[in-house]
Amino acid sequence: MNITELARKLRVSTKELKVLLPELGFDIGQRAIKVDDTVAEQIIKNWRKLIAEYQAKLSLKKNAETIAAAAEAGKDLGPIELPSKIAVKDLAVKLGLPLSVIMRELMRNGIIVSLNEPLDFDTASIIAEDLGRKVLKKEMDGEEELSGSKHEKLKELVRDRIGAELKSRPPVIVIMGHVDHGKTKLLDTIRTTNIMEGESGGITQHIGAYQIEKNGKLLTFIDTPGHEAFTTMRTRGSRVADLAILVVAADDGVQPQTLEALRIIKNAGIPMIVAINKIDKPDANPEKTKQELAKENIISEEWGGKTMFAPISAKTGVGIDKLIDAIILIAETEEEKLLTDWGRLPVGTIIESHMDKSEGTVATILVQAGVLKNGNVVTIDNIFYGKIKMMKNHLNERIDEARPGTPVKVLGLKALPAVGDIIEVLESEKGLSRTVKRESREQFSTPPKMGEKVEETDTGTSLKLILKTDTLGSAEAIVESIAKINLPKSFKIDLISRGLGSISENDISRAKSAEAVVAGFNVRIPTTLISVIAEEKVEVKTFDVIYDLLDYVKAKIIEITKPTYTKRELGNVKILKLFKKTKKGHIIGGRITKGEITPKSFFTIKRKDVPIGDGIITEIQSGKETVRTAASGQECGISIESLITPEEGDMLEVWERVMEEIKF
Repeated sequence: MNITELARKLRVSTKELKVLLPELGFDIGQRAIKVDDTVAEQIIKNWRKLIAEYQAKLSLKKNAETIAAAAEAGKDLGPIELPSKIAVKDLAVKLGLPLSVIMRELMRNGIIVSLNEPLDFDTASIIAEDLGRKVLKKEMDGEEELSGSKHEKLKELVRDRIGAELKSRPPVIVIMGHVDHGKTKLLDTIRTTNIMEGESGGITQHIGAYQIEKNGKLLTFIDTPGHEAFTTMRTRGSRVADLAILVVAADDGVQPQTLEALRIIKNAGIPMIVAINKIDKPDANPEKTKQELAKENIISEEWGGKTMFAPISAKTGVGIDKLIDAIILIAETEEEKLLTDWGRLPVGTIIESHMDKSEGTVATILVQAGVLKNGNVVTIDNIFYGKIKMMKNHLNERIDEARPGTPVKVLGLKALPAVGDIIEVLESEKGLSRTVKRESREQFSTPPKMGEKVEETDTGTSLKLILKTDTLGSAEAIVESIAKINLPKSFKIDLISRGLGSISENDISRAKSAEAVVAGFNVRIPTTLISVIAEEKVEVKTFDVIYDLLDYVKAKIIEITKPTYTKRELGNVKILKLFKKTKKGHIIGGRITKGEITPKSFFTIKRKDVPIGDGIITEIQSGKETVRTAASGQECGISIESLITPEEGDMLEVWERVMEEIKF
C-alpha cells in the first residue's frame, strides 16, 4: 500500500506518519514510498491501540524528565497543597513548571481552558500527579476560602477604607432564566427600546448593562445570555448583582435552564423576584408554574412563602410597572448593602470586553466604588492596563465620569481584560507590572506570518480548530461548551489558536499549515480573503448562533472519526443440502431455525459447534422467486460466498455489521 494512502486512511499527514511508524515499532524509513499490504492492514487495525500506548509511553517519559529536571534544580518534589479551586496559571506556579507544559497536559486530557480559568481540585490533582507530584487538599473553612475570592476582595475595596463616607448607589439587577422565556423582551419593554431584533435568533449573545430611572431612582440592569452555552457568563453576571429577576414563561413552566439559573442565584445569596411572563398567552398557567417552583422550595408570598412573584407580559407591558415597584421596594429593604465609598479611587468589575475595528480595545465596566473619570490609570492584579481615553454610557453617549452603580464603556486600554476581572484605579502607573501583554499572547496566541511553518505535535484522531470571535466573553463560552462535548475514544479537539476580530490572512495561513478548520463567531470574512481561501483550500465557517457552531464541531467530529461497528445477530440456518459449487462459493438448501436472514448478511459456519469460517449471503430464493427475507421455519435456497466448503448439517450463524452512532 502506498504510504500516502495509508496516511489518508489513518487521517494523519504523510510526514507525521513516517515519524510515528518507527516509534510504534515498524521498521519503515523516512524515504519509504510503500508499506507491505499485510503490515498496512495490521497498522490500520491496531492504530488506536498503538497510539494510546505511544502516548502513555510519552507521558511516562515526560514525567520522568520533569522529575529529573526539578531534582537537578534542587526543587522539593514532596506533596503540594492545592485548594478546592485554582487558576491554571497559579497551578503552573505551584508546580514550578512553564504554563505551556500545564496547558499541553490539560489539552492531552481533553480539557480546553484559558490560563485564567479555575480548575476544581480533582482536575488539578490529576494534572499534577500526571506531572509527577503528589497532592494534598488544602483544608480551609468556608469563611477563609471565601475571603480569597474576587467577590470578597471587591467587598473590602468598596466599603472598608478607614474614614470612608458611605453613600447609596443604584441597585444592580440581573435578569436570568430559560432561553426564549422572554428575558430580553422584558428588558426591552423596561427600557422602551428594541435590541432583541438585533440579536441572532432572539437569543442574547453577550452580557450588557443598562440603566433606567423610575420615580427619581436609578436602576441598573444586567442582561445575561439565555443560551446554555453561556453558563460561565451568567455566573459572573450574578456575582455583581444585588437582586435577581428569574423569568419563567407561564406557558412553558420550569425548564433545565430555569433550574440552572436558580442554582446560580442561590449560590450568589441575593434576593429574587420571580417574573411569570407571557400571561397573555391562551395556554398560560401561572398556578402550574408556581407549583413547579414550589417543588424547588421557591414559594410565593401568596402561598405563605418568602419569594415575591410578579405576573407580567413583556409583550403587552402588563404588570411591568408593578415589577419595577417591587424591585424598588426590595432595593429599599437592602439599602444597607447598597452603601459604598464614593470618595475612594474607583474600583469596578469587567462586564464585557472586545476588540472593535474602529474603537480598538473596548471594555464595559460596572463601577462599584469611587467616581471613574477620563484619564484614570487602570490596573488589574497590579498590572498596568492603560489610561482611560474615552467613556460612553449605555446610550453610547460620551461622558466625563461614571458614578458607583453605573455601567460604562471604556476605550483606550492597552490589553483586553477578562470578564469578571476587578479593575482598580491608582494615582500613577509607577511600580506597576507591565506583563499584561505577555499574558495576552499566551491566552490568544499570535498567528504566524504567511509561509511560516507551524509545529505539530499531536497524534491520534483530532479536529484542529482556529477560533475567531467578536468578544472575550463569547470565546470563553464557546471554549467551555466545546470542552463539555462527549468526544469519541482517542479523539481530541486541538484548539490551535483563538483570537478576536475578523478572520485574517494569517488565520488562513495557519489553518493551511496545520490542516485546521477556521470557525468564526459574530465576525466577518473580508471579501479580499475569499479568493485566498479558495486557492488554499481551507475550510472557513462563520456563525452568529452558538448552537450552530457547536453543531458544526460535532458534524466535523463525525466526519473525521473512523466508524466503529458492532455485530448484531439475525438468525440461524441449518444446511440441509449442497446443490452446486459456484465461482466464489456455493448454492445450498437450508432451514431457518431462528430469527430471519437477509441478502448481504454475514455468517459464521459452525460444524459441531466449532467455528470454521465466515462468508456472506448473496441471494435467497423461496420456490423459484428471489426474496428479501426468510424467517424462522422457512426452507429456502441460498447463494453464499465463502472460502470454506460447507457440509450438510453445518449451521450458519447469520449476522450483520451495525455502525455505532456517535452520541454527544
